[in-house]
Amino acid sequence: MFNYNHTGKNELFKLALGIQDPWQVDKIDFVENEGTLNIYLKYTRGSKFQCPVCGKKLSVRDTEMRKWKHLNFFQYEAYIYANLPRVCCNDCKTTKNVIVPWARPGSGFTLLFEALVMELARMMPMTNVGKITKETDKRLMRIVKHYVNQARAKVDMRDVVAVGTDETSKAKGHDYITTFIDLIEKRLLFATEGKDNTTVKRFVDDLEEHNGRAENIEKACSDLSRAFIKGINENLPNAEIVFDRFHVMNKVSNALDEVRKQEVKVNSVLMNSKFAFLHNPETATKNQKKQLTSLTKLNLKTVKAYQIKLALRDIYEMNDKEQAIKAMKKWYFWATHSKIKPIIKAAKAIKSRWDGIISFFDDRITNGIAEGYNSIIQTIKRRSRGFRNTDNFITIIYLVLGKLNFNLPRVTNLITP
Repeated sequence: MFNYNHTGKNELFKLALGIQDPWQVDKIDFVENEGTLNIYLKYTRGSKFQCPVCGKKLSVRDTEMRKWKHLNFFQYEAYIYANLPRVCCNDCKTTKNVIVPWARPGSGFTLLFEALVMELARMMPMTNVGKITKETDKRLMRIVKHYVNQARAKVDMRDVVAVGTDETSKAKGHDYITTFIDLIEKRLLFATEGKDNTTVKRFVDDLEEHNGRAENIEKACSDLSRAFIKGINENLPNAEIVFDRFHVMNKVSNALDEVRKQEVKVNSVLMNSKFAFLHNPETATKNQKKQLTSLTKLNLKTVKAYQIKLALRDIYEMNDKEQAIKAMKKWYFWATHSKIKPIIKAAKAIKSRWDGIISFFDDRITNGIAEGYNSIIQTIKRRSRGFRNTDNFITIIYLVLGKLNFNLPRVTNLITP
């Protein structure tokens, strides 16, 4: 064991730890065989400390030795030890431990350690964070939950006027997470388990807990789900529903693929053509474009369905609402008279959501950001090989997508992005 008591070294560590008077570094023990660096702090005798409740300066009543885990010193674990003072306040009628500048009350970790955990948790599974910090997933998750819950409590939603909602799977089967996005500020507002109409009610409850008002929501963008429509109508009284362009196009794309599956059974020329028809012409590969050029010359139901899909996509590119409405009516007539059952069914489903689909052309809002967030959520799920605890999963979603302010020291220079 090596003991460092040199004043210069102690001052260096005091600066590195951000320690201020009356605290100072007393001694530093490097225990090589245990792989630890122990930093002992002390306060100047006779110092007074603020009451954690009212801030009154008080003398120390007694102390208790405490230990906090700090950032590793190279490959060695570092710990801070200090006699934690306790003060008795007659004004507050309380006896409490004082607040130290290097750690939050009740935590066994320094602020810098917790800041590192928060940065790492954004980028990797908690098991990997545990390997780096040599801590259990459970203890690390407590840190993340503390700061996420604290930051979310301070989120202000009073200016939210346009929201997008979408669901994504949290596990195999039919387990879902529904997210609500601020379409103006492009931030995650709320995430909750399930995908039924009650998710909207839970969102509104959370919105109003953060200074928002359901009556202020002017636009709500969603897929064609009856559950979301019901939830929006019941809980967002002034919101105009806008059906997401992606989901409308996806309904027609699914109908197109159904036509292809039926027709390929009787016409082998359509073999291996699925992705050629599902891609838009400009995103198709060279081989897919060649295949489309050949197939579109043939009199096939799949080709006709593909042309109907492209026509709808062209309508969505129109900037004039009246022109788009006229084009949409013509498209509906064409689709329902195509004699292609899956396309007719899709067109009628679109007609049943007519107002919400046409609303797109007012402000052209979409759930594109929600779709992007869902992709990130799936990445989070895959890299962690799923989450057995839904609450933990939602906490990590907030950490990554919530644009939260954690008010922690910056440690990004200590890690590789």
